[in-house]
Amino acid sequence: MSVIMSSCKDWDNYEEPSQTLKGEVIDKNTGEPVYTEVGGGGIRIKLLEKSWSENPTPYEFFAMQDGSFRNTKIFKGEYNIEPQGPFVPLVRKDSVGNVIKDESKTKQISGVTDVTFEVEPFLNIELVSDAEVADDTSSFSIEARVTRGTSNPDFQQELTDIYLFVNHSSKYVGNNNFNSALSPRLRATQANAALDSVITLTAPNFGGLDVKETYYYYRVAAKINQSVAGQQRYNYSKVDSVLVP
Repeated sequence: MSVIMSSCKDWDNYEEPSQTLKGEVIDKNTGEPVYTEVGGGGIRIKLLEKSWSENPTPYEFFAMQDGSFRNTKIFKGEYNIEPQGPFVPLVRKDSVGNVIKDESKTKQISGVTDVTFEVEPFLNIELVSDAEVADDTSSFSIEARVTRGTSNPDFQQELTDIYLFVNHSSKYVGNNNFNSALSPRLRATQANAALDSVITLTAPNFGGLDVKETYYYYRVAAKINQSVAGQQRYNYSKVDSVLVP
């Protein structure tokens, strides 16, 4: 009986994936990171293992909010690598599905493989001033500027909104982690009128700051009416913080 049972058992004899792919996504015009959010609304790294199949199933993971990425659990092999996020796509197709531009990269991943992508973000967002806390400590204000990150007219759609995302829990602040009572938003009409100008955003947009003697983390985000991999995605400023006494 034991011989029969052992002959029917199917063992997985593949080695555990242990190769590392790391890198960053940067703005080709400024050399700065393309700031994003952690998770599904941020930068997605799409891998196609060409050494496994001519038509492989995509393997995907996400970058960090500073545009860097690192995955230590990849099988050794040749991969096509394509980041997807709030920037001009590296792979573009015409209306019938023919590839008309392909700036993805194909790499042999073995050991530690490092790769950098230069892209044109839809928008650039700059924090112009440090946060200024009101005398009564009920709010703080910042100045920011939102500008186009690409001259490509195909990716200069109207803005849908500009947000000052705020929380007091962690530096991982964004559309996936913010306090709505403290985070003012400029909707489409106001957002497009504010493009290229220095704007002042004040937290909160109603009520008072709910926790005193603590740091508040914040950053400004904006997005255009353009989907990437089925989702509209924000461009961000870098994260900053302010101590509210």
